[in-house]
Amino acid sequence: ILLLGVLLVGFVSWNPTQAFAIIGQQPVRSKQRELFRLGAGEEKQEERGHDVGKAPAPGQLSESEIQLQQALAKHQENAPKLGVTEEVRSLVAYNHGYAVMSTISKSDPGFPGGSVVGFAPDEKGRPLFCFSSMSTHTQDLLADSHCSVTIAAREFKGAADGRVNLMGTVVPIQEKDDILTANAIYRAKHPDAFWVDFGDFTWFRMETIHRIRFVGGFARAGRLEPEEYMEAKPDVVAQFGPQIAKHMNEDHSEATIAMIANQIPGLDVSEAQITSVDSLGMYIKVSRTPRASDQYQQFKIRLPFPRQATDRKDVRTLIVGMTKEAAASATTEAETEKGE
Repeated sequence: ILLLGVLLVGFVSWNPTQAFAIIGQQPVRSKQRELFRLGAGEEKQEERGHDVGKAPAPGQLSESEIQLQQALAKHQENAPKLGVTEEVRSLVAYNHGYAVMSTISKSDPGFPGGSVVGFAPDEKGRPLFCFSSMSTHTQDLLADSHCSVTIAAREFKGAADGRVNLMGTVVPIQEKDDILTANAIYRAKHPDAFWVDFGDFTWFRMETIHRIRFVGGFARAGRLEPEEYMEAKPDVVAQFGPQIAKHMNEDHSEATIAMIANQIPGLDVSEAQITSVDSLGMYIKVSRTPRASDQYQQFKIRLPFPRQATDRKDVRTLIVGMTKEAAASATTEAETEKGE
């Protein structure tokens, strides 16, 4: 029997290339693929797997559940999504402005030093920083500019949410015009950062990006070419995503559940929380308990828009249309069942 989906233990992000199945309390053995973008000189994908438990005995999954999983897998595979490069640029651009910087420790040779630092990306997506001369990471960078910066998505709450790691060299900005530009960009992201004008603070930039590693959730990881990353542009709608998600989650969660039921018939969810929104659709954390099981499931799905949204107002137009369509479909289904 073909079992489609992703193992749901705790909170799992749906990936269309992967199968899930919860059989009573017994998880299915499954291989979760991590696909890595090919770099120069590489010829094949690297595949890694997670051993997720013992396989269930045949026949423990109902036919209706198998059909639902197949339909869900097909829907997710065909759901439009941002390209990885655009998704990463959007994650970095619309992050809350803080990241974890790992430097090569000057005071403890051979060990990495970690610091939570403020940043703002420039027009190429390169992080800009303003550091005090007293900070240990400043001293580390002046001794060795090699470092990495780990940036989590603004909505990050766990391993199913996106994060990106930029490896490169961070050096002081020398040109006066570049310093003025960095100041303006940083203050737009951090309007209360009055201290950037203190005399002992210096402007830094990740001048060279050596490698970019991205994790979009379980079984979804890869790396990007720095040149492609710097040439890409953030999604125009993603910057408004948190506000849209907050409004829908607080005031219209039933509409979200209805839209899911309309696009994926048979997927009855008890809760649906939008985690992010972009011009092509939404990611939604859903909760369900299969009819033939008492195993509670929570995972993330993609719910696409009927077309690409152009701005925040257009997103509202699309969601209203999807909600009306879902309501009409539910009414038709109810009338059909009543007639039978």
